[in-house]
Amino acid sequence: MTRQPIQTADAPAAIGPYSQAIQAGNTVYLSGQIPLDPKTGQLVDGIDAQAHRVFKNLRAVAAAAGGSLDDMVKVSILLLDLADFAKVNEIMSGYFKAPYPARATYQVAGLPRGARIEVEGILVLPKGQ
Repeated sequence: MTRQPIQTADAPAAIGPYSQAIQAGNTVYLSGQIPLDPKTGQLVDGIDAQAHRVFKNLRAVAAAAGGSLDDMVKVSILLLDLADFAKVNEIMSGYFKAPYPARATYQVAGLPRGARIEVEGILVLPKGQ
């Protein structure tokens, strides 16, 4: 099976040895996005802005793969503090519609660059793309 890297300037460049996403067949595996502004490379402030930024970054990578957040089948959310869970749910609901992707949320001890949230996902492109 051919693996195709997905890259876009509309999401932050990888900060390590990984691709923004990899497409294998009709499945696209999106690397975790932290809330870096793609233009400045700087972390945005506050959980509201950080949550919006990671979903915008994921949307940009999905678009670069020829898909959208509507094609997302699985999302994993890493939070520095589970006290942010309700706020992230509220913000996420503005980017996804039913049927929502499967999801897991984890509290972690730390995230790169001092981020409060990181989100990764898997999307399946419609046949023929």
